Amino acid sequence: MGSYGLMLLIAFTLTGCALPKHEVGLNKLLQEELGESRNGIPAYRCTVGAHRGSSIEYMENTLNALKAANASRKYAFVEFDIQYSKDNRIVVFHDRRLLRLFGSARSVGNTTLAELEEITGGEVCTYEEAIAAVDKRLNIEIKSQGDDGEDARLADEVIDDLRRRGRLGDVMVSSISGNVLKYIKSKYPDIPTGKIHWLTRSTYLHLDSLTEGLYADLEDTGADYLMLHVSNLRNIERLLALKPNGKTIIFWDFKDNMFLVHKDLSDRVWGDSGTKNWLKQARYGFLHPPHD
Repeated sequence: MGSYGLMLLIAFTLTGCALPKHEVGLNKLLQEELGESRNGIPAYRCTVGAHRGSSIEYMENTLNALKAANASRKYAFVEFDIQYSKDNRIVVFHDRRLLRLFGSARSVGNTTLAELEEITGGEVCTYEEAIAAVDKRLNIEIKSQGDDGEDARLADEVIDDLRRRGRLGDVMVSSISGNVLKYIKSKYPDIPTGKIHWLTRSTYLHLDSLTEGLYADLEDTGADYLMLHVSNLRNIERLLALKPNGKTIIFWDFKDNMFLVHKDLSDRVWGDSGTKNWLKQARYGFLHPPHD
């Protein structure tokens, strides 16, 4: 048996022969999210995570949604959003205001935890409850309110807690704020970080200069993951062609999904070793050839 065959045998032995439910091919992702297929795009492996928990089954970012995502084989990692309440409790909530989900114009930052629990009927959960409920890999998004000092304090508090829990290897921290990501990289260089974008000019104008600008912004923040709304799959060819080694693309949607694209061996879920990632790639490549 050659060395490659031996490595495949090891891959199957360590990871099993069947593909896990939290893996999908990029071609299938394009079909499901955009309703189209692209000739010539390799069927790269994509790892699926839960966006705001299992947010189709339950209300997003609630304890029920997070517990369901943690229990589901569909997801390899779980994402949730954090911000401060008025009394400086860290709560899991996406929006600045309660309007979309609960019909109240109150902002989270000007509402105490007790008031939030009353307004939401107990649906809001704290960071402490969330972190205790999820033992999968985590993507924690810091919901920046535009105050760099507050963002840094929130990052410090959460990272200090993760260190005490022995979970720094399980977590990636993401944000739309380049400043908080720069802060984290300067103070905690080993923490993986992700820069979030929704719609950009390159979403619809597939010019290399615009796509390169996304990666330049990523480099400027020091972030490891470029996190794009699935609308940006329209530009997937150039995003993949221009992707720097060591930077990884994650797509997210407004349903309950996130997709980490494994183009090369530097693309891996935070916490995975290079060897473990290679074994997963080998198994996927054997069971899901490019022509499928």
